[in-house]
Amino acid sequence: MKFRFITNVLGALAVSVASFAMPVGAFAQESFERDIESVVFVPKGQWITGLSVNYSQTNQNTYQFFILEGISGDTYSFKISPMLMFAFKNDMAAGGRFTYSRSLTKLESADITLDAETGYNIENLYSLSHNYSVSGLFRNYFSIGRSKRFGFFNEVQLTLGGGQAKLTQGKGQDLTGAYERNFNLNIGIVPGLCVFLNDYSAIEVNVGVLGFNYTDTKSIKDQIYVSRRNSKSANFKINLFSISFGAAFYL
Repeated sequence: MKFRFITNVLGALAVSVASFAMPVGAFAQESFERDIESVVFVPKGQWITGLSVNYSQTNQNTYQFFILEGISGDTYSFKISPMLMFAFKNDMAAGGRFTYSRSLTKLESADITLDAETGYNIENLYSLSHNYSVSGLFRNYFSIGRSKRFGFFNEVQLTLGGGQAKLTQGKGQDLTGAYERNFNLNIGIVPGLCVFLNDYSAIEVNVGVLGFNYTDTKSIKDQIYVSRRNSKSANFKINLFSISFGAAFYL
């Protein structure tokens, strides 16, 4: 009797398990699609070229700015940056950018006044710098809805650069100066907005958001004293001073 009872119980359990048995993969997660509406914004095979030029010049004659008084001098800066990319896939492009910048400062005189009894005077200050860089670029474009005129892009940059600078102060027997050479490495992500004016030209606006920067500088003062400095920085926030505008052509 005990054997028959155990046999009946095991049979009932087998039937229960069989009734709940389901095919393998029944609980497998189904594929999920967000159904984001989009169209091809930049088709495969297009060449993308652009040029950005910045120039500024100032002249001061006994100008006053907070604690600085009697500022007399000239400054100017110039920057040019051509770009060339190729769309190897729909809405994906890769290429490069070259950048050259030059800045010059000639300060004839300036007075720094901290209070009624403390003040400093700066005369005959001259600074000239040249910088250049080469960047590898990768872009991914996204249309806004089904629009083929307005879209976003996300650009990843790898930049290597360098430059030199010369700084002198004084004149005659009191002349002193320094010569510097620098090396720069930057990895960054730059999102932007692209607005097509017609089928082949567009206006681009981008802003640096996050990235890593490394700079190494070697300085020689009065052709005798050698010094070196390096800096590392990481940026994970929007920098309003890094916003730039440019024109691009899609051929």
